[in-house]
Amino acid sequence: MNGLLKTDNHNPTRTDWDVMDRNDMKKPKTGMRGWKALLLVPLLSLAGCTDLDESPVSSITPDQFYSTEQEILGGLASVYAELRGTMWAYYNLSEITTDEMMVPTRGQDWFDNGRWIEIHRQQYGPNTSSGLDDINGVWNNLFAGVAKANVVLDALTRITVPGQAQVDAELRTLRAFYYYMLLDMFGGVPIVSDTEVQPRERATRAEVFEFIESELNGARASLPTSWPSNLHGRMTQGAADAILASLYLNAEVFTGTVTEGGLQRGQARWQDAVTAADRVINSGAYSLATDWHSNFAVENSGSPENILVVKHKASGGLGLSFVMRALHYNSISNGPWNGFSALTETFYAFDEDDQRRDIFLVGPQVNILTGEPITDRAGVPLVFTPEIGDITQATEGEGARIMKWPPDPAAPGGDHGNDMPYFRLGEMYLIKAEALNELGQTTEAIDVVNMLRERVFDPNEPVTAAGQVEAREIILNERLFELTAEAKRRQDLIRHDMYTMAWQFKPATDPYRILMPIPQTQLDTNPLLTQNPGYN
Repeated sequence: MNGLLKTDNHNPTRTDWDVMDRNDMKKPKTGMRGWKALLLVPLLSLAGCTDLDESPVSSITPDQFYSTEQEILGGLASVYAELRGTMWAYYNLSEITTDEMMVPTRGQDWFDNGRWIEIHRQQYGPNTSSGLDDINGVWNNLFAGVAKANVVLDALTRITVPGQAQVDAELRTLRAFYYYMLLDMFGGVPIVSDTEVQPRERATRAEVFEFIESELNGARASLPTSWPSNLHGRMTQGAADAILASLYLNAEVFTGTVTEGGLQRGQARWQDAVTAADRVINSGAYSLATDWHSNFAVENSGSPENILVVKHKASGGLGLSFVMRALHYNSISNGPWNGFSALTETFYAFDEDDQRRDIFLVGPQVNILTGEPITDRAGVPLVFTPEIGDITQATEGEGARIMKWPPDPAAPGGDHGNDMPYFRLGEMYLIKAEALNELGQTTEAIDVVNMLRERVFDPNEPVTAAGQVEAREIILNERLFELTAEAKRRQDLIRHDMYTMAWQFKPATDPYRILMPIPQTQLDTNPLLTQNPGYN
């Protein structure tokens, strides 16, 4: 870096937390590399005290960074903005490597050097197409979030601004969440909490877990229970507790050791998972939405159960692209990409009476916004089929499409305004149920599951379990039904020793693949990094 950077302003009138650099979501970011990304200086969006606005184009030098409250809030906004990047590489790897989603090659579309099929078959490596693109992208995206947080936290040690403790807590919680995702994907990674530019050794997986836990517990008391509606999406105590609940749910995996032969589990934290989930459930800040689908609607910022969301806006480069990834080219205007599909067995796993099954599109298709019948590119009426004959040469209509987030009529160029909830109250109940069952409280666990099912079945269809093992399967299935397409399935399958099993178009894979490889790009940049077992 040359010590001089510019703030970019292409729309000085934007006034919310959805400020970030334009990013074509179909081409994931690769960003700065390796340890240099640990000191990535954010492109600032200078902000007012409530709504964050982009500033006019200006040049600033390092000794001028963050000298005012507006500049601190602008830096904070840039850390939040990095969450939007997780909607591509992190999200795709969390879904397409599992039995929920795949991206078939359709003629000349979606081949991309074979990387989508490579991801689904878990054939990724440090030098493969997905390793150098998607996996490298998620490393850069998450460490960019860490670096941006560190820069603003460092500034807070030198100046005083109103609400400083709260801003500090938001930054630490955001940084902990980025580390949560790094821990999930890569295991042990460098822990960086300063702005010094230097290569870093990897911490152990258990050490990263402890850092995340300590940061969240230290920050949560300074976070508010809620924000005014115009600041929806900022970190709360509920968000910190939700991350903790998930951290504890996965503790055996997240503190375990992965060798070429597989996972040696760490210590279980089931009671801690219950305690953290209960803090959210009993906080009074959240309630289950009466209409389950409303949690994903275009205007879902008012959902009573969405806890930690990634904000989106129907504006160029700021929108959610899930609709574009799944729908056919003719399903709406702006030309969706006709890619992502559900696995056949996942579609058929849903009960026909379950309202959550409505997320799938199958059968004759119409324009989603006008209701007019549509055709494929050959002019034949378009029909989506749950079955896919060959992942390497699928037709335009093969594969059930997941439309959990409906399209935004106001979306320009495919940028839809729906917020993406990483954590919802519904999941807190499922975390509690799973942990209770592992603690031997199976009856109480199933009661929680049935309470959650009441809103999506009419009449209610309660489940029963003969014992802990059967309950474990029921709860895992319920997580599929409740959380499909919410970037949870990879963690769930790993936790249940199912991630490397065979499923549609995927053979069984080596057990070490529960961790992603460290991309070769990062190994080349930082000589202190070491590769995960099995990938050498």
